[in-house]
Amino acid sequence: MTEAHAIAYQHDGVALKGEVVVPRGKGPHRAILVMSNAHGLGEQARRQANSLAALGYIALATDMYGGGIFHCNPKDAGGSLGPLLDDPARLRARVLTWYEVLKARPDVDPKRIAAIGYCFGGMCVLELARSGADVKCVTSFHGLLKTTMKAQPGSVRARVAVFTGGKDPYAPPADVDAFKSEMVAAGARWQITVFGEALHAFTDRSAGTFGLPGLGYDPVADRVSWAATLALLDATL
Repeated sequence: MTEAHAIAYQHDGVALKGEVVVPRGKGPHRAILVMSNAHGLGEQARRQANSLAALGYIALATDMYGGGIFHCNPKDAGGSLGPLLDDPARLRARVLTWYEVLKARPDVDPKRIAAIGYCFGGMCVLELARSGADVKCVTSFHGLLKTTMKAQPGSVRARVAVFTGGKDPYAPPADVDAFKSEMVAAGARWQITVFGEALHAFTDRSAGTFGLPGLGYDPVADRVSWAATLALLDATL
């Protein structure tokens, strides 16, 4: 049986509160950061963390806002999300803080760490890869692809996987092309899968209930991207 525990940390004057799920066995274990969407730390991140722990990974569901806050309606998330989007260096530093928290655990193998993220969390794990952190792979599910701090040549140590929707207004074709060019210029090991009919938030079963255009659940994109991610984790960790 896996065990879930709250985990608290301070960053830049903000009290962060994540949740770590530990598998059976004494370790050291392979480990994965699970970074949530713009709502904050919620059910999707917790569910995926538990699923990964059941497969033998330590999974840390992160809190990027502070206090473990969760906004039920994405329209209410702007006050938490905006300051991080407006300060890319702070955003990246906070992602790296969670990476260092996970890496420092005595039950974690520091050489076998990965990260996955959804929407805003997808953007976060891409920033982790761009930073040059020693992670084996990162997976972005319908994440934002833009950055003001592009990966430098030779800096990306992780294998980078991106799953995006062909009809996602938050990752339009121009952003997809720019991301491809960035990864090529950086010499990164990368892949991108575009689900032609999928909208933004295609892994979120509640995406179509918020009354926002361009959002919608896609069961095929959800299942295929998750199966591919599990294969990537198994191959790299």
